[in-house]
Amino acid sequence: MATTIKALRKTGSKLKTSSGWFAAGASFQRALILLSDGTFKLFAYVCLESDRGTGRLEASQTDLARVLGKSRRIIGKYIAELERKGICVIIPGKNQYAPNTFEILDAYWPYIRPTIAEEKQRTAEDAYVAAVRDSFLATGCSRGKFDIGDEQTAKAMKEQGVSLELLQDALLLGACRKYDSWLCGGSSEPIGSLRYFESLVSEIREHPLPPGYHRHLQSKVSQLAVTWEEAKAATLRTGGKQPIDK
Repeated sequence: MATTIKALRKTGSKLKTSSGWFAAGASFQRALILLSDGTFKLFAYVCLESDRGTGRLEASQTDLARVLGKSRRIIGKYIAELERKGICVIIPGKNQYAPNTFEILDAYWPYIRPTIAEEKQRTAEDAYVAAVRDSFLATGCSRGKFDIGDEQTAKAMKEQGVSLELLQDALLLGACRKYDSWLCGGSSEPIGSLRYFESLVSEIREHPLPPGYHRHLQSKVSQLAVTWEEAKAATLRTGGKQPIDK
């Protein structure tokens, strides 16, 4: 059997799909031998569903019991075995309804995890993008979506050294101008993407806003948004879709 397996491994093969698979190597084989059948099934599921960058998965016992077709009591025993045999670290949820956090230990995780510095950078990047998304959607004059293209634009701006405060000022300034345009009878298309504000970032860099102007812009956007909604309620009677300003 061993010879046959070795021969099969030497034959060339191609994946039917290029994504969604897990790198099951020697550590996976060790777990197969070390764990009981039910616990190995749980381990395999955790491997397949874990974040490839961190080796972590959040899941409640109820969810795991449903997916694996087992009782919560049995799943609890499987989880205890994973931790007892040094396969995973499990951080229990705050209550019975909250998910547990599974982190597969390095000896059984085939992917390279980010360094502490890389993890901090990614966390900071995620926080930056999240703040930009919230500010972009809060303007009220965008198409109401923040997609993958906008995320990439936000990440690129961060890499270019655009501070969150500067970008938020650009968002507010652009929103003020968009509302002014609408109220003066200009084109009514909403802002279609974060790239719309790139020129405003450059403008503010060349001509910085005075101290405290951020609050003024926030107040101005709020006032203009109310005025625009009132104007629409009074005059807008068509149901046609608006084009998008990119």
